Amino acid sequence: MHLDDQARLQAIIDTAIDGIITIDQRGIIETVNPAAARIFGYRPEEIIGKNIKILMPEPDQSRHDGYMENYHRTGVGQIIGKGREVVGLRKDGSVFPFLLSISEVKLQDKVIYTGIVHDISQQKKAEQAQRESENKINSIIQAAVDGIITIDTRGIIEMVNPSAARLFGYSEEELIGQNIGLLMPEPDHSRHDQYMENYHRTGHRKIIGIGREVSGRKKDGSVFPLYLSISEVQLTDRKVYTGFIHDITHQKVSEERLRRYAAELERSNRELQDFAYVSSHDLQEPLRKIQAFGDRLKTKEQNNLSDQGKDYIDRMLNAAVRMQNLINDLLTFSRVTTKSKPFEKVDLNEVLNGVLSDLEITIEKTGTVIDRSPLPTIEAEPTQMRQLFQNLISNAIKFRKEDVTPVVRISARHVQRKAHLTSTPGDVHVEIEVEDNGIGFDEKYLDRIFNIFQRLEGQKYEGSGIGLAICRKIAIRHGGDITARSQPGVGTRFIITLATKHLQE
Repeated sequence: MHLDDQARLQAIIDTAIDGIITIDQRGIIETVNPAAARIFGYRPEEIIGKNIKILMPEPDQSRHDGYMENYHRTGVGQIIGKGREVVGLRKDGSVFPFLLSISEVKLQDKVIYTGIVHDISQQKKAEQAQRESENKINSIIQAAVDGIITIDTRGIIEMVNPSAARLFGYSEEELIGQNIGLLMPEPDHSRHDQYMENYHRTGHRKIIGIGREVSGRKKDGSVFPLYLSISEVQLTDRKVYTGFIHDITHQKVSEERLRRYAAELERSNRELQDFAYVSSHDLQEPLRKIQAFGDRLKTKEQNNLSDQGKDYIDRMLNAAVRMQNLINDLLTFSRVTTKSKPFEKVDLNEVLNGVLSDLEITIEKTGTVIDRSPLPTIEAEPTQMRQLFQNLISNAIKFRKEDVTPVVRISARHVQRKAHLTSTPGDVHVEIEVEDNGIGFDEKYLDRIFNIFQRLEGQKYEGSGIGLAICRKIAIRHGGDITARSQPGVGTRFIITLATKHLQE
């Protein structure tokens, strides 16, 4: 061999990524390239002259001399001229997998064996990681509560998890290899192949990548509602489709039950409102008679009545007045929705001006200080907005503390609010606050104060206990609600949210 060729060959061996080791017929290492030394954790000079078996773990280490002897005697080798995956032993005692191919080279005076060592440690780790990942994914699929089914482009079921099989009433074996149309009621059953063909031709999708509510057919023929989402998966050589199936039978039953309950509640509320209105209206006439005849007794029979009789008549007339006020409040409460008017643009500043004008004498008499900020214009019913402010400001003045100047603050701000029963997500609302420095109340009674006829202060203050119930009904009709923050002896702050635009009558 020419010297340049020999130098070139040596350079190739020295720079090779794979390890190259030559041994003689006794198994003694004659040459080792840097890659082989590095793979086994040695320097080249540490292993040249050593038996190749130092690079082998047990039991190969003890068997190697016998293997070499057997090959020389019989000519039958296990690796020479074939190659296979074996295990190597590093200097630090660790073992690793590698691919070993051995060739026999006959020189002029002797025979040597050249081994090519290809380290596959990282490849094995990657394969192990992939297996673990596949096992994990398979475990998730098998244990999933929702059904998972994979089909090919012809609609043939390739994989079905236990939940899907159980959901449709089949065993997994019964479904694999069947057309997915088996699980569909008519007309989808007959149309599915056409749908698949149309999708492959046009790319127009109805469910793939979208998801929607569909119907499934069980083995016993019964049909049930399910939510189906389908993903398209491109494998190396083909496409498959994976469907995720969520049974919504219970959800549908609950929705229907809730719909019926809501309809029944609406009917009941309507009847209750009609009853409140009719009853209150019908009570007016006999009450007028009680008041009229009571007045006549008091004026015309004054001299014929004893002092006790006069007291009875006064108490009766006072009770009639309280009853009249209660009936009027009940009528007002029932009319919030039954006698409501269309919404219109309402400047709340003008509404507040009118309410403060009506309460002018009470404000002056009690020395109340009104601290107000600008209010917005919203779509609302003007009369009900007037009722709202009238009730809240009247309450603030009524429940004032003795020997303390009453202060009522009215302010507003715009807020983004979560959806209410009568609104949609992201609606802009106005939040109005009416705050006083009055007697306050314990917040554990918060739910009670907005219920009809509830009065925390008993008979100490006049009123029927309907005012705040009316306020809440008005706020809800205007797409909002009302709540309060309070401490006994400190004061109360009512927070009212109202939708700025017309939402629902």
